[in-house]
Amino acid sequence: MIITIDGPAGGGKSTAARLLARKLGASFLDTGAMYRAVTLAAMQAGVDLSDEDKLLGIMETSEFQFSVTDDEMVVSIDGLDVTELIRSPLVTAKARHIASSPKVREKLVEMQRRFAATRQKIVTEGRDQGTVAFPDADIKFYLTADSAVRAGRRQADLRAKGVDQTLEQIQKAIEERDKSDESRAVGPLRPAEDAVIIDTTDLSIDGVVEKLLNFVKEKCLEKN
Repeated sequence: MIITIDGPAGGGKSTAARLLARKLGASFLDTGAMYRAVTLAAMQAGVDLSDEDKLLGIMETSEFQFSVTDDEMVVSIDGLDVTELIRSPLVTAKARHIASSPKVREKLVEMQRRFAATRQKIVTEGRDQGTVAFPDADIKFYLTADSAVRAGRRQADLRAKGVDQTLEQIQKAIEERDKSDESRAVGPLRPAEDAVIIDTTDLSIDGVVEKLLNFVKEKCLEKN
């Protein structure tokens, strides 16, 4: 079983995907962690993030490892745990360069499919999981929310990690990321035609997960 959850930053998809995977006894694939890992590796190597060939070189010469421990995606680059480092605001802001590279995205989609192929059940979240990575997924969701609400959620996440940014800074960054994701030529951010769209603006995370879980249960009953 493959369940995809796509949507813009701050829509709640990462937390919802993690919790849904836990309830279903499925593996959780955080594709954003993959993009961030390549971003961090390129930054540490001093590579021009707009140079696609150099980015591909980083992917070929670096050893990326992704595993799931206690519902969390653990990321290592060349044997070094960078799970926390890839979540920094600077890496987050620069990840759009990696997302805009057609050849790098192609490599990352291959990695995502290999990860999924080793699991019986998987809940995967990102920007193009239902449209590009897993177009034949069993169930597809698309989570969205008002940008101001999404900014507030991101601010709370950052503060929990000791990072302090103003709401205005975060909302501006989110809206710029939305524009970049929606307008890129390859794998643009958009709902799959057969995706279930859920607006999480007025929902708690428990409410979101309940909606997702109920839909999954209904689908499973229909199949049986």
